[in-house]
Formats: sequence, structure tokens, C-alpha cells
Amino acid sequence: MFEDIFRRKKAIPSKLLEYGFEQTAGKYQYRTNIMNGEFALLITIDSDDNADTVLTEKETGEEYVLYKTNAAGTYVGEVRTAITDILEDISQKCYQPSVFRAAQTLRMIDYVSDAYGDELEFLWTKFPDNAVWRRKDTMKWYGAILTVQRNKLGLDSNELVEIIDLRIAPERMAELLQRENYYPGWHMNKKNWYTVILDESVRDEELSKRIQDSYELAVK
Repeated sequence: MFEDIFRRKKAIPSKLLEYGFEQTAGKYQYRTNIMNGEFALLITIDSDDNADTVLTEKETGEEYVLYKTNAAGTYVGEVRTAITDILEDISQKCYQPSVFRAAQTLRMIDYVSDAYGDELEFLWTKFPDNAVWRRKDTMKWYGAILTVQRNKLGLDSNELVEIIDLRIAPERMAELLQRENYYPGWHMNKKNWYTVILDESVRDEELSKRIQDSYELAVK
């Protein structure tokens, strides 16, 4: 019944751990007390970033389930509010928007999170499906994921696609753009940035290496 709190959002594992979750069997679990210690609340985040709650009465050890039903009343309402407050806090502090859908996009997001501990930053309210990565030490961008129409890249289609923009040394740009499936940087300085469509046209292994190169260039 709390699905809307996490709708179109993705959990950030490092943030869950910072919050106090423990990782076990591919899931993350968090325990706390609510209602002045009357109840023990267990929150479980599964591999699909869905949240489940189990509430146990401390005095009896029995599970309390009324808050998951249509039961009305002041007390059960207070219980729901207490749980909602915690879940909304977790959503705000441990989740990020999950607006991207392409399988390769999601794999690259996971790769960057694992390799550098960086999460996408959604900087533009007017463009909620555009985001960037930046280094923690220099605060310089080294990658961006954007949603554009193919014809913006010079292709004969209005289809919306997810793309990645990455840095490259200027002297290497001309050679790179001779390769199939590489395009001048969309909405970036075309001397230093290029674009790849995240549609499996470039292999993950190659993209990962190019993300690494871009990360190393974002130091000056």
C-alpha cells in the first residue's frame, strides 16, 4: 500500500547502507521501532527496489497487519502515518529517479555506481530525463545520459532514444567519429564530447572502457 512512495525510483545501495540497512541474500533490511517503542518495524528492499514492511507488537511478538487493510480509526491511522514518514525519508535519502528504461542504459548506470560510487544527478527540472555523472574530487562532468530523438543525431527517425555523452581528447575525435555508431556530442562541446546511442549498437565492454577514459579526462 506504500507503492507510490517508491514509484519510478531506484535504490542506491551505498545510501541504503549509510542509512542503516543491512544486506542479506540479495535484499536490504532495516529495523526500527515506532509508536513510542510499541512496535518493531522491519523494512525490506528487494532486488527490484520494491519495499515491504512487517510490523510486530513488541509486547506480544505478534504481527500487526491492520495498517495493511482498509481498517479505519485514529490509532491505525497513526500507525500508517508513522510508517509512511519513515518510508518517505528512505525514499528521499536513499533513492534516485528511475526515468531510464533501456537495458543498456541501466547496465551502464550500475557499472558507474560499482566502479566509481557515483550516481546520476538530475539537474534540470524542465528536463527530468536528462542526467549527468561528475567526479567527486573535481566536480567535473565525465558523462551524461540524455533522451533525444534520433533525428537530432542526424538519423532518419523521430524515435526517442537514450544516449550517453562522454569526453575524449580533441586529437582523437576525428578518428572516433569515423567509427560506426559514434556521433558528435549532443548538447556538448563537439571538440571534447561524443555521443553513443544506448541501444546495444556498441558493446558494454567498449562503453565501459570509454567511460573510464572520460572519467580520467575530467581531472583538469
